Amino acid sequence: MSTFQIDTATSRANPTPAPMKRLTVPAIRAAKGKTPVVVLTAYTIRMAQILDPHCDMLLVGDSLGQVLYGLPSSVPVSLDMMIAHGAAVVRGSYHSLVVVDMPFGSYEESPEQAFRSAARVLKETGAAAVKLEGGAAMAETIAFLTARGIPVVGHVGLTPQAVNVLGGYGARGRGQEEYARLIDDAKAVAQAGAFSLVVEGVIEPLAIEMTRAIDVPTIGIGGSVECDGQVLVIDDMLGMFDRVPRFVKKYEQLSEKIDAAVATYAADVRERRFPTVDQTYQPRK
Repeated sequence: MSTFQIDTATSRANPTPAPMKRLTVPAIRAAKGKTPVVVLTAYTIRMAQILDPHCDMLLVGDSLGQVLYGLPSSVPVSLDMMIAHGAAVVRGSYHSLVVVDMPFGSYEESPEQAFRSAARVLKETGAAAVKLEGGAAMAETIAFLTARGIPVVGHVGLTPQAVNVLGGYGARGRGQEEYARLIDDAKAVAQAGAFSLVVEGVIEPLAIEMTRAIDVPTIGIGGSVECDGQVLVIDDMLGMFDRVPRFVKKYEQLSEKIDAAVATYAADVRERRFPTVDQTYQPRK
């Protein structure tokens, strides 16, 4: 079986004779307590190609609202936006399991609404699963989806789509009542059938207790090294932005390198050093 990859030299999709070795939902679920699951966000085909060999899961996050579109939060992101970027990431990968975020307003109304939205995502992108935010309140919806063949990744703790209710992006679980409620949320999501759970922006003891309390992998982002896996927004960990959340480790400073490269290009253009004979077409001799 072949997959379609983008030929980076021509930007055309061509079949590549690479066997399909894409990770499956059962394989991710079975990673509980074993080698940590590596997850990064991806929004474009070229980034998916680069990340795919190193990751177990690629998350097409609704963080694309801020990262790609300059929106103030993920709330304005639409289902059509998620589907367009999800399809691109699937086309650019063949190893990682691709998960697409369900955007705000596409699933909260009812399990039936969630099914219609999720079915569109899987049909139109080729992704393997969807992710949705919320704890015990979403358990019925998660069970409804999984019973109908739609794999679900849960998301508890700091849930960015609920930023208006939460009042900001501060760490969750500092109070005893909230701590206990979030443990219950994690258990409810796992028992409803989610095959993994993103744990975001919670105090570390809570992330550890969640990980020990459920039988599916926890994927930490601002959680704990003891989670069953980790996820970061790719643009944050590559240093594309000056300001990033506390839980981000910048593995590179690409914004500085891009700035330097573009400054050199601009100088070459203005001083007529580019293009040279190597970048222009000359008459045949």
